[in-house]
Amino acid sequence: MSGDEPEGRVPPAGERVPVGFIGLGQMGAPMATRLAGRGLAVYDARAEAMAPLVKAGARAAKSVAEVAAHCDLVSVMVRDDAQVTEVGEEVLASARPGTVLAVHSTIRARTAEDLASRARRYGIEVVDAPVSGGFMGASAGSLAVMVGGTDEAFERCREPFGAWADLVLHMGPVGAGTRTKLARNMLHFISFTAAAEAQRLAEAAGVSLRKLGRVVRHTDAITGGAGSIMLRPTTAPLAPDDDLYDILRHTRDLGEKDLSLALELADELGVDAPLARIALDRFGAGLGLVGEAND
Repeated sequence: MSGDEPEGRVPPAGERVPVGFIGLGQMGAPMATRLAGRGLAVYDARAEAMAPLVKAGARAAKSVAEVAAHCDLVSVMVRDDAQVTEVGEEVLASARPGTVLAVHSTIRARTAEDLASRARRYGIEVVDAPVSGGFMGASAGSLAVMVGGTDEAFERCREPFGAWADLVLHMGPVGAGTRTKLARNMLHFISFTAAAEAQRLAEAAGVSLRKLGRVVRHTDAITGGAGSIMLRPTTAPLAPDDDLYDILRHTRDLGEKDLSLALELADELGVDAPLARIALDRFGAGLGLVGEAND
């Protein structure tokens, strides 16, 4: 690096940096920080967002193109499909063949697939690699990352992704990571609506909502919450000789009993509970117990 080059700048052409990170917002900054001492170039439209990363050992770039030109893996964490497309096109225009472009934003699967299709003409691999775990997981380095892409591209990403994630899964071809994230987030945000419904019932019954929240967080940490029943490779009806049959039948019986009791209380208190009614109606079928009457 020449004496005239600003401190923290990426190296000149010919010198490679293993990883580049574009987008240093609430999620991107803590993810990138965990790579800062391992050879990292960063770019964000806000200079102040790059300063802490430079202090931690990263090299600041002046543009997306500069990151793309010098890095073997370029991670992108921007806001939406439009920004992913814009940044992605800038990366494709400047990256060398063999570069992997990893998109961590939650977008449409088609956006990732279209970008990957264009990238092949340049000899560049695209993976869609959205994350789950929120700011807390990003700060702790304990995110889950769901990767869609070729086997080769996944293997090249596995180790650097492991710096900020403790669950790195290859979900399938490009687009599979995003489809996984959308299914996961559908459950997440439906559960928020269900939580609001449960709080209305508790409030009408004179129950402390803060204490109810403590109970929910405590027991979900023990049982695994909704994830505890996501054990089967298919949603098809469960065969009676399946190892999970008796376990899920017991779950069905308990769930239908408790949902019925909650709905009785809701009726007594005049609380509308549409999600609970849908859940009761579909509970057994959702567990794979179709057409079987309770004992």
